[in-house]
Amino acid sequence: MARVKIDNYAVADAPRLGVRGWLRWIWRQVTSMRIALILLLLLALAAIPGSVLPQWPQQPGETKAFIDNNAVIGPVLDKLGFLDVFGSAWFTAIYVLLFASLIGCIIPRALAHYKAMRAPVPAVPSSLARYEPSGREETDVDAATAIERARKELRPRAGWLGALTGYRIRIDERAVKDGAVKTNDGKERRELAMTADMGHIRELGNLIFHISLVFVLIAVGAGTLLTYRGQAIIVEGRTFTNAAVAYDTFSNGSGFDPADLQPFTVKLDGLDAVFEDNGRPKEFTAHVTLQEPGEDAVQKDVQVNRPLQVDGAKMYLQGNGYAPVFTYTDGDGNVAFEGPVVFLPQDQVYTSTGVVKVPDVTSGEQIGLKGTLLPTEVTKPGGSVSIHPDPGNPVIYFTAYTGDLGLDDGVPQNAYQLDESELSPVRGDDGQPFVFGITLGDTVTLPDGLGTISFDALPRFAAMDLRADPSLPWLLAASISMLVGLAISLFATRRRMWLVAPMDTTTTVVEAAALAPSHDGGVEAALDRALAATSGRVPDADEEDE
Repeated sequence: MARVKIDNYAVADAPRLGVRGWLRWIWRQVTSMRIALILLLLLALAAIPGSVLPQWPQQPGETKAFIDNNAVIGPVLDKLGFLDVFGSAWFTAIYVLLFASLIGCIIPRALAHYKAMRAPVPAVPSSLARYEPSGREETDVDAATAIERARKELRPRAGWLGALTGYRIRIDERAVKDGAVKTNDGKERRELAMTADMGHIRELGNLIFHISLVFVLIAVGAGTLLTYRGQAIIVEGRTFTNAAVAYDTFSNGSGFDPADLQPFTVKLDGLDAVFEDNGRPKEFTAHVTLQEPGEDAVQKDVQVNRPLQVDGAKMYLQGNGYAPVFTYTDGDGNVAFEGPVVFLPQDQVYTSTGVVKVPDVTSGEQIGLKGTLLPTEVTKPGGSVSIHPDPGNPVIYFTAYTGDLGLDDGVPQNAYQLDESELSPVRGDDGQPFVFGITLGDTVTLPDGLGTISFDALPRFAAMDLRADPSLPWLLAASISMLVGLAISLFATRRRMWLVAPMDTTTTVVEAAALAPSHDGGVEAALDRALAATSGRVPDADEEDE
C-alpha cells in the first residue's frame, strides 16, 4: 500500500510546497470564508465563560471567593484564563485571527467586485427567443425614445449612486440579425439594444455585511479599551464628585486613564419615590444639581429610563433606599460617630439592612451595630414586619457588638456587612444578646456604659450608575450597516433584462426578455414595467391594484 506524505514526498517527481508554499496555503485557509465563520462561532463560544464566570477586572471580590470556594477547579480555570476571558491570550488569538480572516476575505472580493463594476455590461444576445419571461410592446414613438423611457424606469438615479443601487445599463445600436432585410431606401436595418443588469447588488450587500462586521469588532475592541463604569450611592443633601476614589466600585478599560475624568459634581437635592397602595413601585425621580467645570449649575431630573447626560457618559438611577442618620456618643461623652448610614433594601417593602461601625471610641473596645430597618412597622403574631415602602412608622432593630472591627488590618471590608470574627455581642441584664429597637427621633442608652445612639433623620439615597463607552455610536452605525448589508445579500437577486427596438419604423415593436433565478418572483413584474414605460402604458400590476 502506497504511503502518501503531507508534502507529496512519496511521489518523487511531485513539486515540493516548501516553506513559502506552506505559508501561502495556510494564508488561503485562514482567509477562506469557511474559516471566518468557524472563528466567528469560536469567538461567540469563547465569550460565554466571560458572562457566566466571575471576572477579575469587573468582580475581583467575587472572583477570589469563587477560587476559594472551588479549591480544585478554581485555580485551574484561573490559570487557563477563564476568569479573565477578554484579557486572555487564547481569546486575543481568536480575535486577531478573525480580523485577519475577514480582512483577507474582504480585500480580494472587494477588488474583484470593483473590477466587475468597471467591466462593461454584456451586450444583448442576438436572439431573445430562448429566454423566459419575455414580452412585446407596441408604441408609436421612435426606438430611441422608447429605449430612453425604459432606461429611466430601470435606473431612475444618475451617476454612481444609480449604478450602485439600480440597474447597470448598456445601450448599443446594431444591425438587425437578418442582414437581408433592408429599408425602403435600400439601407441596412438597424435596432437599439439595451441590457439592464443588477447582478452586482447581491455581492455589494455581501461586502457591506462583512466590512460592517469588521467595524463591529473594531468598535467592540475600542469600547473594551476606552470604556469606564462606576457605581456610587448619593444621600439626599450630599454631593458626589466625579473621581475614581469617590465611586463605591469603579472599573475601566486599559486605554482609559481615571485621571482624565472630568471633575463635575452632582448634588442629590431630593428623591421622590411614589408607590401604589399595595407597595408596588410607580415612579422614582432623583432631583439633582449638576455642576460642570466652568459652567453654571443646572437642575436636572434623573429617572429610571431617563439618565443624566454628562461628560460623554450617562448616569443612570439604578436603585434607591434609606440612609438613616445616627449620632453615637461613647461612654466618655464624646461624639464618636455622626452621619448617614446606607441600609440596603431586601424586599419589595424596603425592609433594609445595614451596619454602623464605630472604631474611634475614646476608650474601650470598638462598637459595631447590625440593624434592620422597617419603614412602616406593624406587629404581627410572628413578629414585627414592614407593610409598605414609605416611612409611615420607621423602626430600626439593632444588635450591638464590641471588639475589633478589623478596620485597622488594611484588608478591604464590605461596608454593608459586619465582620463578627473578632466581635462579641453586648449582653443585657438577662445575659442575652442586647437587641433594641429605635424610632425616629429617639435615643437609646447601651448597657455597660457603652454610650448612647440616637436616630436623627431618615433621608433617602440614590444608587447611581455612570457608564461611558465612546464606541457605542460607531457600534450602532456598524450594526445597522451590517443588517442592511445582510438584507441586501439575502433579498437582492441576480437579474438581467434585455430590450430591443427596431429603428426607422412607423410602429416600434419593442421585444424584451429576462434572465433570473427561478426563485425571483419579481422579474416578470419588472419586465412588464420596463415594457409599459416604452409606450406610457400603466403596468398590469398597477391596474390590478387600482
